[in-house]
Formats: sequence, structure tokens, C-alpha cells
Amino acid sequence: MEKAIRTLFWKDGAVVMIDQRALPLTERYVYCSDYRQVIAAINDLTIRGAPAIGVAAAMGIALGALHIESSTPAALSDAFHEICAQFAATRPTARNLFWAIERMKRRCEECLEVSRGEDDQGQQRIAAVKKALVAEAIRIAEEDIAVNRRIGENGRGLIPDGARILTHCNAGALATAGYGTALGVIRAACAEGKKLHVYVDETRPVLQGARLTAWELRREGIPCTLIADSMAGFLMQQGKIELVIVGADRIAANGDAANKIGTYTLAVLAKAHGIPFYIAAPLSTIDPALPDGGGMTIEERNPEEVTHVGSVRIAPEGIPVWNPAFDVTPHALIAAIITEAGVIRPPFAGGILGCI
Repeated sequence: MEKAIRTLFWKDGAVVMIDQRALPLTERYVYCSDYRQVIAAINDLTIRGAPAIGVAAAMGIALGALHIESSTPAALSDAFHEICAQFAATRPTARNLFWAIERMKRRCEECLEVSRGEDDQGQQRIAAVKKALVAEAIRIAEEDIAVNRRIGENGRGLIPDGARILTHCNAGALATAGYGTALGVIRAACAEGKKLHVYVDETRPVLQGARLTAWELRREGIPCTLIADSMAGFLMQQGKIELVIVGADRIAANGDAANKIGTYTLAVLAKAHGIPFYIAAPLSTIDPALPDGGGMTIEERNPEEVTHVGSVRIAPEGIPVWNPAFDVTPHALIAAIITEAGVIRPPFAGGILGCI
């Protein structure tokens, strides 16, 4: 039975989010009363997953706007755009972050346009803009959950009864405002009564699979087995996987997809073993201005994520480290992209263009 996970939400003028750093051992929530706290939460992975980052940014921007002290709409606009710029500097690969920022900017500009020429009611108009921005952020969160459910409905037909599924990283409720993308498809298939078993890659170096996906699946009673990332190829060779399904952080116009580091490896292995490899993501993850994956910015993170597990060092002092957070899977390795608008199949360029 589905047990709703409240990943993040707006409450009494604050942004509240589950602390994903503490999972699976502790379930606790962080209250952000200042937009800078939301920025810090995005940077330190308190909140992570491309759709969730987008929602967090929208709420953080609304939170920042609430506390802008300005006497004119023009001053409000300047301060608002500075806050947006600070959020844009957090996680460069996640398309949903920039999609949410763009949407909040459009809403602000729409409201400010209405207020032009009405300086005699400037403070009332400023208050109305702030209220509208909070409402827009909450709407983005609500829409995200509805979109994820449609992704689940559209993708569940791709999962046969009795399927053994491999997933990587966390593309569940914790990566979104709720329900999930890749795990949303699995949830929807389970809700249909299909008997499934999910193999969960641990997902080094931050262990989002071991800590988060395994926690979600166990919480809902979906049968699962945790494996080390290096076991995936042998599992496929043994005939124990029918399909791979993962999320995405950015999808180019031709279908190339950036996702958590290690995803490309799974796609190559799946192709070699004749196993379908699916991406589940909302349309807000698609970057139509990016022709292919070659132009994607790949975030590089703190070397300590590799040299340490938690606070425990596992590598020699001074060892050089390379820690890209994402890789890019070429569209030729992807069997289908599951979105709220439907299942897009190769050739992706035409299908993507028809959906956005």
C-alpha cells in the first residue's frame, strides 16, 4: 500500500523538507525560514533529485521574495532577480532547477506588469506580487505530484507481471515533490496488482540507492534487493533482469539524458544483454535548447564524497579524486522516455518536439 512521503512543502511562511542526509536511519524535517537556508539545503543534498530541486528553488525564491523590503515594484524586481541568480548557481546539471526559476520569473513579471502606472498603490501591489509568488511555488509542487502520477500511469504498461527491475540512484518520492518518476512507474505497476521485484544499485559515492530507494521500497512493502553497483552486469548475465528504469536530471532535444553517475554504464550493459533501458522524467526535465548531450554541464562535487563514507575516511590521505555527479547516456541506448504526455520512442527528436 502506498504510504505518502512528504518530501517538501510550504508551511506557515517556511519551506519544510525531509532531511535526506539523515535517511534511512532517522526521519527528520528541516524548517527553512530564510531563502539562504534553502540554497544551503540544495547544495548539501538535504534535498536532491532534479524535480525536487526545482520545487525547492521555487519555494525558496518565494520565501526570499516575502522578505524583500522595497518601496517600489522596480526595487522588488531587482532584489527578486538577484535571489533567482543565487538559486541558479546551485546545481548546474538539473534542468528542473532552471525551469522552475524561469517559471517564477515569468509569474513575477506578469504581476509587475499589472502594477505599472499604479504607484499610488505600490505597497499593495508589492504585497500582491509576493502572494502570487508563494501561490505559484505551491502550485508547482502540486503539479509535480500530479505529473508524476501521470508518468506512472503512462509507464506501467511497459512493466510485465513478474518483472525483475533494476534501478539506479533515487527517482522516487524523495527526488520529487511526491510519488516519483522511475519509482512512480513501479508504484503504478504494483497498484495494478503486478508482482515485481526491484534490484537497487547502491549508487556510489553518495549511496542514494542504498539509503533512499531501498528505504522507500521497504516502507511500501515492494520486494527489493540491494546490490553493489559493480554487480549489475553479472545480474544481467544471469538472466535476472527484465528491464532497467531510471530518472533523469536533463534530457537534450535528441533524447540524450544526463543522470546520476553510473547510469551510462547500466545502459551499455542493458544494450549488450538485450534488456530495455527506460528513462522516466517530466517534460520539465527536457531542455529543447540543447541539441544533444555534448553540451551538458556536468557538476563535479566534493572529493570527500569519494574518500569518505559519512565521516569515516576510506581512502589514503592526499589521493587525487575525480567526482563527476552525473554522466550522459546517448539516446541510441534508450528504449523509451516516459513522460506525463506519453511514452516517447525513437527517433526521440520528433517525439520530444511533439510533446513540448
